[in-house]
This record gives sequence, structure tokens and C-alpha cells, in this order.
Amino acid sequence: MTKYTLEDFQKANKRDDLFNIANIKNININKALRNLRYEEELKVLQAELVNLQQWIAKKKMRVVVIFEGRDAAGKGGSIKRFAEHLNPRSMRVVALSRPTEVEKGQWYFRRYVKELPNPGEIVFFDRSWYNRAVVEPVMDFCNQKQYQRFMVQVPEFEHMLYEDNIKIIKFWFSISKEEQKNRFDSRMRNPLKRWKFSPVDMEGQRLWDKYTHYKRQMFSKTHTTFSPWIIVKTNDKRTARLESMRYVLSQFEYVGKGKSKAILLPDPNVIIRYYRNIEQIDI
Repeated sequence: MTKYTLEDFQKANKRDDLFNIANIKNININKALRNLRYEEELKVLQAELVNLQQWIAKKKMRVVVIFEGRDAAGKGGSIKRFAEHLNPRSMRVVALSRPTEVEKGQWYFRRYVKELPNPGEIVFFDRSWYNRAVVEPVMDFCNQKQYQRFMVQVPEFEHMLYEDNIKIIKFWFSISKEEQKNRFDSRMRNPLKRWKFSPVDMEGQRLWDKYTHYKRQMFSKTHTTFSPWIIVKTNDKRTARLESMRYVLSQFEYVGKGKSKAILLPDPNVIIRYYRNIEQIDI
């Protein structure tokens, strides 16, 4: 495969020179161009998020953004890009470990209530109280009585938060079974990402249909007008990051919105409000 040489870079004074060299030497630069476009879009949207954060802090608003989805759906990577340039004084990422013995004896929501945002703060939940809606019943980490109680209580819990003026955005990152396997395999090959792979992840493929059943139950019983589920439907990680950012930005009328000339309305083919007959890729 033909590549740029050191001499090519030394000759080039501007980007157009590199394009001309690529045409002459028949170098495929489509991937590089895609990467550049992504980085440019990401930078602009992150700048908009900084403006949004400052406005939320000034207005003393409380904002919760929940990232849910199957294992390897891209939740952590998206949160990283959301939070990358935000002020840590008025932003937190919450990724709770498994409950302690004391917490197991408490009201289920208590450990999450402690993590809710203070006035002027945004909190990103890398998984949330919805562990009990899907992961816990699939993996037998809770019994059916605990599960049923949760499913009754969660709409009431979220309605109380809504009435107390806490803005909740709930994302479900949707990927196909084949894509999940590819990402698991990639993690195992990469020594820097191998720590992400756990025994629970290994069960994700085997228990795929069981996950699907509980996911459907969760949507049908916890998708409400005051706290709807937003599906991020794509196997492309970068698209998921950019479009979920656009959705969050589209939900607020903050000072200076759109001055960056960024597209702030999400792609309706990727960002979809849940409804029963939606065509999904993780079923």
C-alpha cells in the first residue's frame, strides 16, 4: 500500500499539498479524512457542552444523564468524551461498584439518591439504578420479588425527581450481537483494555435473549412522558458519541447556543425516542 514519505511531508506547506500528493501517488486518505471530520465535530460539540455546563451552573439546575446498554455498547467511551473538557467542580461521573452487605439491606435507591446532582451540577451515570431492571435479574443478582418491587417503584421514583425539577436524560446504547462479540474480542487482544473484560461480559453473548426479554420489560414499564428512554441506535461508536451529545444539547436553550455553527439536532435515524414497534438492532 502506497504511503506518504518523509520527503512528501517536507514538501507540503498546506493541507491541499498533501491532497495533491495523495492524488498523484494514489494514496487512499478516506480513513484519515473521516478521522479528521470526527475530531473536528467532536471538538465543536464539546465546546457547546462547556457553554451548556456554565449555563446550568449559573441557573442552579440539576441534570442527570444516564448511560445504559449491553456490555461493550460504548457507554464509558461516550461519557469520557462528554466529560473530557467540562469543569470537574460542577460535573461528576458515577460508576458504582456492587453494593456492600450494608447497602443490600437498605432501600435499593438509597445509594443512588446520594449521588444525585447538587444545584448547578451535571451527573453522568455509567449504569444506574436500572441495573436492577436488566443486569441483576439476568445474572440472578436479585430475586423476582426484589425485581418486581423495583419495577413498580422506579416510575414513581423518577416522577418525584421530575417534580423536584431534576432533569433526567436516559440513553440506551443499542448494538448488535455480532458487534458486541467483535468488541469483546478486541478488548481481549488489547492489553490496555483487557481489564474491561469480566466474567459477566462473557455471559453477555450466551444470555443475549434473556437480556432482550428484560430490556423489553424495562422499556415498556419505565418509558414515561416525564422520563422517556432515548435509543442510540448504531454500531458505530463515534456516531453514537456525536449524536448523543447533540441530543443533550438540543434539550436546553442555553446562552450562546449554536454560535459554533455546529449541527445540534441529532440524526433521527440514530437517536430515537422509544416506542413499542421501533426496529431495534439488539434483539
